[in-house]
Amino acid sequence: MLKFTEEHEWLQIDGDIATVGITEHATTQLGDLVFVELPAVGASFAKGDDAAVVESVKAASEIYAPLDGEITEVNQAIADDPSIVNNDPQEAGWFFKMKLTDPSAAEALMDEAAYKAMVG
Repeated sequence: MLKFTEEHEWLQIDGDIATVGITEHATTQLGDLVFVELPAVGASFAKGDDAAVVESVKAASEIYAPLDGEITEVNQAIADDPSIVNNDPQEAGWFFKMKLTDPSAAEALMDEAAYKAMVG
């Protein structure tokens, strides 16, 4: 199940695990990323908490926890080479995976059509 947030994050949800990244729209707004700070594996976040940071040639921006959960994996490749996020934001450029406290909470997030309508 693919869901989106108003903060331009995407979630690919498989059971109670969500893979989280930023949308192509977000990468366009930010410009070329030069730095990514990822959360620690095992860290727990509530929806809306700052979970990661990206810096681009234009600005720094927080990546928020889209739902409550615990970080189970991070994508070290994007910390080593932030351009991966610009080149492939919804596949290779994922940020982290989190075990959701309440997977049903994802139902309240936008689907792709609603997200495209918001940014369109």
